[in-house]
Amino acid sequence: MTPEEFRRYGRQVVDRIADYLHSIESYPVRSPARPGEVRAALPEHPPEEGEPFENVLADLDRVVLPGLTHWQHPSFFAYFPANTSGPAILGDLLSSGLGVQGMVWATSPACTELETVVVDWLAELLGLPSSFRTDAAGGGVIEDSASSASLVALLAALHGAGGGAPRAPGTADAGRYTLYVSSQTHSSLEKAARIAGLAPDDVRFVDVDPATLAMDPAHLDALLTADVAAGARPAMVCATIGTTSTTAIDPVRRIGEVCRAHGVWLHVDAAYAGVAAVCPELRGINDGVAGYADSYVTDPHKWLLTNFDCSVLWTADRTPMIEALSILPEYLRNAATSSGEVIDYRDWQIPLGRRFRALKLWSVIRWYGAEGLRAHIRRGIGLADELAALVAADPRFEVVTPHPFGLVCIRPVWSDEADRPLPAGRANEATTALLERLNASGELYLSHTRVGEDVVLRMAIGAPATERVHVLAAWDHVTAEYDRLAAEGA
Repeated sequence: MTPEEFRRYGRQVVDRIADYLHSIESYPVRSPARPGEVRAALPEHPPEEGEPFENVLADLDRVVLPGLTHWQHPSFFAYFPANTSGPAILGDLLSSGLGVQGMVWATSPACTELETVVVDWLAELLGLPSSFRTDAAGGGVIEDSASSASLVALLAALHGAGGGAPRAPGTADAGRYTLYVSSQTHSSLEKAARIAGLAPDDVRFVDVDPATLAMDPAHLDALLTADVAAGARPAMVCATIGTTSTTAIDPVRRIGEVCRAHGVWLHVDAAYAGVAAVCPELRGINDGVAGYADSYVTDPHKWLLTNFDCSVLWTADRTPMIEALSILPEYLRNAATSSGEVIDYRDWQIPLGRRFRALKLWSVIRWYGAEGLRAHIRRGIGLADELAALVAADPRFEVVTPHPFGLVCIRPVWSDEADRPLPAGRANEATTALLERLNASGELYLSHTRVGEDVVLRMAIGAPATERVHVLAAWDHVTAEYDRLAAEGA
């Protein structure tokens, strides 16, 4: 492709993206495609000769778009937002065009140093402790996802729990290393434990408060005490700020005090909700992070207008992480690395190679500024508060669990002909049927979770295009479909 051809088709692609985002409401929120339908519409074999790029764009319209669920749709409420924005897209395009491989400082100094500035900027915007700055003992790094970030934190914690010695999982002299989570902790922590070589029984589940679903520090303390007495080496505790299921907030300070008493690494998973601390009035969610958290992760690619993938991991002391992950073959040796004056981000992540992700976060922060970012977060929370008030005022529904951010969990109230509450099993069947009908309509997309015995609807607000009119329309759809299903004897 010549530069002239690239310009021509590049303009067409940018125009298509702009048109797509402008007209996104014309698409059904969730793809109606059936399994195998997209594959069947594509050639079985690759082309022998090259094709004009017009053919690619034509198949984008014919095959790809009908098979997409539209995450940027203003009526997409199923999962935490996967925000994108104009400046983020342009930053990502610049990253792709420059084609930088930023594995070590020497391979592109600006790739590394811009990242150090951007993660320090974000730490400042969120009010995180100064120890997390890259010019301090710790520092931040942009990972592909919170799953990878939590795995890195676990490997660093395991390295520290072993006194810095190499660990051989499954051998008699390795000891039993344990990880502490709750039933509300993201499943990526269990996966990280598998990857790191921990046995299933080494993932210990801490009780939660039945009302708030937050981790119980007293039970954590008891588990740690019993496990140490049984010969285990507790490696890491994961506290969550804004759980995936319901956005419950674990008491980080009290958990941190327990971890400090037992000498255990505290990792804080704030993947969704951490960016909310860009608003000064919400910084209380991070109470206890300063002074207690050894690592902390949040995802700008969820709720901070930065397209996937962009997850920031900070650590209060980078040494255990680098010691756990650094391997230096001869072909990567260079004078800058040997000097010790630079950061080589290859030692802060699982893969060696790394994209220039900092460009898109840099573009977003510069375009919106702190006030623009705060306005986005506040708008999502305000819409969620308004929705929760509508739910609470409607006797057909209940708000389940607190809703401090942009997620509202809703339990439909089902009754029989005699106006008696349905048993949990039948009520859950009715709620599931309601969810399926709503999502099949193409007008909106919700998801579900389970709180105790109840299946409940999750409505996550935070897409950049979502306005009050979309939230009110979604609530109208929910209530109207509830009435139809109730009339049918659900």
